[in-house]
Amino acid sequence: MAGSRRAVFVCCDGLGRNWVRPDTTPVLDDLRQRSLWCDAHSAVFPSVTRVSAASVATGCLPARHGLHGNRMGLIEDGKIVVRDVGNPDFRTHMRRATGGTLLVPSLAERVAKAGGFIGFSNVSPGAAYFLDPEHFGHIYHRAGSYAPGGARIEGTQALEVSHDAAGDWAMTERFCREVREDRRPAAAFLWLADPDHTLHGVPLGSPAHHDALAAAGRCVSEVFRTVGRLREEGEEILLLVGSDHGQETIGAGIAIEDWLAARGLAGLLEAGDVAVAGQGTAALFYATDRGRAPLLGILDEMSRAEWAGEILAGERLGEQGFAALGGVVAAVDMARQGEANPYGVAGRRWVAAEQGKPVPIGSGQHGGWGPDETRPFLMMNDGGRSSGTLQRPTCITDIAPTIARFLGLPGEGFDGKCLTS
Repeated sequence: MAGSRRAVFVCCDGLGRNWVRPDTTPVLDDLRQRSLWCDAHSAVFPSVTRVSAASVATGCLPARHGLHGNRMGLIEDGKIVVRDVGNPDFRTHMRRATGGTLLVPSLAERVAKAGGFIGFSNVSPGAAYFLDPEHFGHIYHRAGSYAPGGARIEGTQALEVSHDAAGDWAMTERFCREVREDRRPAAAFLWLADPDHTLHGVPLGSPAHHDALAAAGRCVSEVFRTVGRLREEGEEILLLVGSDHGQETIGAGIAIEDWLAARGLAGLLEAGDVAVAGQGTAALFYATDRGRAPLLGILDEMSRAEWAGEILAGERLGEQGFAALGGVVAAVDMARQGEANPYGVAGRRWVAAEQGKPVPIGSGQHGGWGPDETRPFLMMNDGGRSSGTLQRPTCITDIAPTIARFLGLPGEGFDGKCLTS
């Protein structure tokens, strides 16, 4: 019966599968030997945290859950307005523009009457809140924590941590108390900021990157110890540990809006008939009926630009699990060069620069469908019953249905499937 078991998921944001090795992440590698390892695990497109949070929470691809990217175009007063999904008030804008938030139920909704849900997150507010956008469970974040129904949690019960490795550790300690002693929910998510937060300002393979990997491993180790104590006390706990995407190196940046404006689309951009939502190493293109033909008409020239990799338009977006939604008419995966960074990590990417923001050349980034950014990791530890390597393709959308089956909940409505199917 639902409620007789509990499930825990830990996300090490931005930790690509190629970094789970004895020399770089010994804690994770040790846990890997005791768990079922997903050897062909994939991200969703865009490979960004806010979309990933929604896909993990719902078990669905963006085409189903409706959250487009880290930045997303909304139709407001007849024009396209691109907004940052990470901002705490984004859900308010999304509700006004679309009438709701996610288009499908979250795991928090599914377990609301079967033991409850808690989510602790130290990434952006938007990514945290899209784990449970309609307040069916408890969400803890430094920008504001909320109880079921949306009541704000205040005082010592709120989460006041820094946005760094120290904050991840403080959050992990609080999370473990909630899981073991206090709230004891049926489903509990812990979403760490590192190594992603660190990598957005330092090179892959650098000493700072290795420090961030070690800090994430320390947090995972503490959760594993907590789960071990609960199992010793007779509880049946499913532990999933993974990431949402990997990282690649920024080689150069381009303001795509300026490129479009220089080719005759300035008026359409200003009027809100054409818009660009940069996703780091990718970008989504939005258009109204008035802007659609001019935008599509320039894609052939765009494909020859040095900064553009593969371009998908219309229904071809479905090949990346992303249907044409809410005015999205095309997407570009930014170009990639093969040379290594100073620490020997191969691959440099163009990125879609955001207006007014510097491009941190040499640091980490993600968002497209490049070879490293789309390879997160996932392992499932069920106390020794499952081990070895799962060779078939898996995706971050498989997390929610795996938890649902373990908890004895209905398994309909997911794009992903249970890891043990």
